[in-house]
Formats: sequence, structure tokens, C-alpha cells
Amino acid sequence: MQASFSFENRPSFDPGCGELTRTWLDDRSFVDFAPGWLHESDAVFRAVLESRNWGQRTRHMYERRVLEPRLTAPWSLRSGVPLEPKILDDVRLALSARYAVLFDSAGFNLYRDGRDSVAWHGDKIRKEIENPVVALLSLGEPRKFLLRPKGGGKSRAFHLGRGDLLVTGGQTQRAWEHCVPKVAQAAGPRISVAYRYGMSRAAYGESDEPAPTAPPAASNED
Repeated sequence: MQASFSFENRPSFDPGCGELTRTWLDDRSFVDFAPGWLHESDAVFRAVLESRNWGQRTRHMYERRVLEPRLTAPWSLRSGVPLEPKILDDVRLALSARYAVLFDSAGFNLYRDGRDSVAWHGDKIRKEIENPVVALLSLGEPRKFLLRPKGGGKSRAFHLGRGDLLVTGGQTQRAWEHCVPKVAQAAGPRISVAYRYGMSRAAYGESDEPAPTAPPAASNED
């Protein structure tokens, strides 16, 4: 059974994305950015925080399995389960139309405080997709989001939260890495909603076999 959400003030956004500004990281890699794109985002943050089935994944690091320092929750179109609250599905469809792709997954990542983080990485998108697009909607308290050339180099910083939208395109996911670093000072909770398509099946914890007639349970990878 899906949760039913009601908001005192209805969240909204510009489906035409007229507030987006483009920054070129190099001659083939760009980010589109719209601060405060989702209005009434704090109410959406609370709804997501209270309704998602949060879990903590493990990673293989330093020859052992360690807990990932953040919580995650999955959603995929294959699951057949509606993306809730509905405003997040409205966002998915609007961004799909703008970028001419079908965003078929949304990865929810919860950074509970300044100790939660994610290390430098690139998303596991199928290699045959030459110029993948990933859209990040940030809810809650702002946190620093860094981009750097793959393998190291000078980083570019964005402070994302409170309904900010950041979209990576061109060769950004191929030629650049991103991270959310730990912070020493107190930091409030933040949720990142990552809209993607063309993720490798292994990244979702799924097999490479064709989908059955009945949709499987959703799973996800960041």
C-alpha cells in the first residue's frame, strides 16, 4: 500500500526549466543548475524522510566490506510501484521531456549529518550510452557536492539543498567524478534524489535476464 500525501502548501516547480543555467566543465561536459527549483521542498523532504524504506548498503574497501556512510532507498519504473509523493513523478516526467530520455529510476540518498558522505565515483551507466544525463534534486539542508576530472584534478563545488536541481550531461559522467565529502561542523539532514536511465542491471542488483511479466521488487544503486 502506498502512502497518501497531503501538503499544506502544494509543492511546485517550473516544468519548462527556464531557471536552469548551463556551466561547461570542459568542451564536452556540462552541468545545468537551478537553485530552489522545487518550491515548498521542505514539505517534500519530510514526506520522503518518513515514507521511504531506508537501508544501509556495504562497499568493498581496503580488502573488506564496510558500511556505506549514508542511507539509501530504491525506486525503479520496473517495480510497477508509483513514485511517491506524486510531485517527484511529475519532476521525473518533466525532466524526461526536457532531456529527451526516459528517467526510469530514482535513487534516494539520505545524508543524516556531516559524518555521512559518498566518496569520489562515477555512476554505473551502460557504456553504450555515450552522453548520459543524470538529474539530482536536493532536499533538506545544503551540502557540498564536488566534481573533478576523472582520476584527480581541481574540483568544482556546488552547495545543494532546499529544492536545488543539478543535471549532469555530455561527458560529465564519463570524464568527471563526483562526491559528497564529510564536514567537521554540524550539518542537518539532506536527501538527494538521483533520476537516471540506462543503469547497468548489476548496479540495481538485478540479473541480466529479461524482465518477467509481473514487475519485480525495486532495487537501486548510486
